[in-house]
Amino acid sequence: MTDRPAHVDSAPRRRPHRTGERLPSWRIGITSGLVGILCCVGPTVLALLGIVSGATALAWADDLYDNYAWWFRLGGLAVLIALVWWSLRRRDQCSLDGVRKLKWRLLIVVVIAVGTYAVLYAVTTWLGTLA
Repeated sequence: MTDRPAHVDSAPRRRPHRTGERLPSWRIGITSGLVGILCCVGPTVLALLGIVSGATALAWADDLYDNYAWWFRLGGLAVLIALVWWSLRRRDQCSLDGVRKLKWRLLIVVVIAVGTYAVLYAVTTWLGTLA
């Protein structure tokens, strides 16, 4: 018997992932939706923080949205795919059977991502009218 408490010898343990565990739908969806609309959100945040003027942020957002919107949307889609793949790999469900089991959760992820994009687009467009 040692004099040390039991918690000293124990190493931090990783929580094992179970196959029935849920996908982090909200985090994946919001992250990918935010990346997809970053062309407008970035200049807006800079204006709200007072780093650039509203007119400058509007000019940057218009330029980015007009010329690079599809690149940002494809980046958001790439982030969505990468995070879903990573999440499925961590749960040992990165197969067609695993995808079939989680098809409704995957649909929810896509709906959250599109919803995040739409809400942020509406907010940044409304803020653009105030600039």
